[in-house]
Amino acid sequence: MKKFALIDLEPATAATFGGGERRQGNLTGLRDIADDAITDALTDSEIAREFIGHGELGPKSIANTQKELFRFLTWCREEAGKTLRMLTVADLNTYKDFLKEPPADWISSTKWPRSDPRYRPFSGPLSDASRRQAMIAVKGLMAFAEQTGYLRRDPGALVKNVKMPHVKRVTRYLTQQAISLALETVSQRAATTPAALRQRARDRFLLLAYAHTGARLNEIVSADMGAVYTEGNGRWWLDVMGKGGKPRRLPVPTDLLDAYRLYRQAFELLPQTVRADTTPLVLSSRSKTPVRISDEAASDALKAVFSEAASAAAALGDADTAATLRQASTHWLRHSMLTNHANNGVQLKTLQETAGHASIATTAAYLHKTDNERHDEILASVNGKNIV
Repeated sequence: MKKFALIDLEPATAATFGGGERRQGNLTGLRDIADDAITDALTDSEIAREFIGHGELGPKSIANTQKELFRFLTWCREEAGKTLRMLTVADLNTYKDFLKEPPADWISSTKWPRSDPRYRPFSGPLSDASRRQAMIAVKGLMAFAEQTGYLRRDPGALVKNVKMPHVKRVTRYLTQQAISLALETVSQRAATTPAALRQRARDRFLLLAYAHTGARLNEIVSADMGAVYTEGNGRWWLDVMGKGGKPRRLPVPTDLLDAYRLYRQAFELLPQTVRADTTPLVLSSRSKTPVRISDEAASDALKAVFSEAASAAAALGDADTAATLRQASTHWLRHSMLTNHANNGVQLKTLQETAGHASIATTAAYLHKTDNERHDEILASVNGKNIV
């Protein structure tokens, strides 16, 4: 078997594997499974498929769980040389450390398709937050395998979660000046073909949409045109589906609404639509028919905008803004929206509900005004005084 060989992790149910008839016909294969097991999975990949199919997960969560379990099952096969039934607490802790520093032959900076021989499971070491999510998937699988009788015991129950540092002040955000420069840059982008005109209008809309709403990348990409609407009282909203399938509606200011209408017109659509419109909100500029772009494509489009704006900032002699824009990503616009509103005095509770944060402590990390004022007061006291 070649390294990183494909593992079938398509969601499945117990019925997928043939029910009780399979159990009666494969007593040898089931000798390690409890007599009263409520699964007919025979292999680790089958119990993983059943675990994925068991939860009421959305497409994004299914894809993430498949990715994490492919990594884990591949590690079991190629690094540990063990099946799930053979794993110990020490093995799972070893895997937890493995995620922190995967070997070089497990890493590729290019995201090749899994069917490509150049595919590698990682693009680099995982952060503590990513390791935590990875181990949540692994421990969930182990617990499910024990509960269904596939495993006789669950070593994952004795593995501690990855420790997370305390919430830090968010520093990855763009100033209003940097966002304005990015908006000016994309608005002035040359467009000599219909596709380029569509791309310019779409990217301008995307920039304003993320900067104004603070939505997560997939929340806007997965929305439809009908998600932008008014209830007739002059207030416009954007409906998105957040983490855990929780809906939120986000205020739409005038300049974002104008960009939305111009974007639709660039794609030869009417300026406004109805709430029942299921046309994708974020369209491919290359297709003649309405096609939704991927999260990665939307992210790349805004990274291109930031790169162009960084060049403009450098030409103006603003090296700091240029350096910041070169690092920026779509998620920075979420940070920027929350930071700028918090510093403008918007109540944290309002921002928590808009951002979809489970804890207000997370939202508080975006409040920089108090720190800035404290900094200025101290320096004002230092200047001209004999402090040292």
